[in-house]
Amino acid sequence: MSRIGKMPVSIPAGVDVAINNGTINVKGTGGALSLAQNALVSVVNNAGALSFAPANESREANAMTGTMRQLVNNMVVGVTKGFEKKLTLIGVGYKAAASGNKLNLAVGYSHPVNKDMPAGITVATPLPTEIIIKGADRQRVGQIAAEIRAIRPPEPYKGKGIRYSDEKITIKETKKK
Repeated sequence: MSRIGKMPVSIPAGVDVAINNGTINVKGTGGALSLAQNALVSVVNNAGALSFAPANESREANAMTGTMRQLVNNMVVGVTKGFEKKLTLIGVGYKAAASGNKLNLAVGYSHPVNKDMPAGITVATPLPTEIIIKGADRQRVGQIAAEIRAIRPPEPYKGKGIRYSDEKITIKETKKK
């Protein structure tokens, strides 16, 4: 069994975890999340700690034990602390403005690009060249950040575009005569 799958997920105070009808529901101050339980993994709530065990001795069950444990751990962390991704805009005239659940981007196109945020995801722009995406669901936060980055990915010659704040872009050398 995987080392990750063996570790129990501790449930902090203020978080409710319910396991019923093949779904795992986690509810806390940051929201409520649910996950379909895999038939290869058995989940047991032991007085404030969730433990995971493979349902049989197959290789797939062992692999899914670690995966399910980490997904449930991400749900617990999401409803308590939340997740965030930071994006940076690099380029002359590139700017972003958040208004409500919309993000307006001016990234070198002839028109502004508007991106609607789904429910549960908040976007903020503390600086015109910085975007912060927050939410309880780690997967959705990462997906929205990837979709915003895909609007104008960083190009390799000048480095202009939308990039993650911790992303390093290798600048290519231009052609020489």
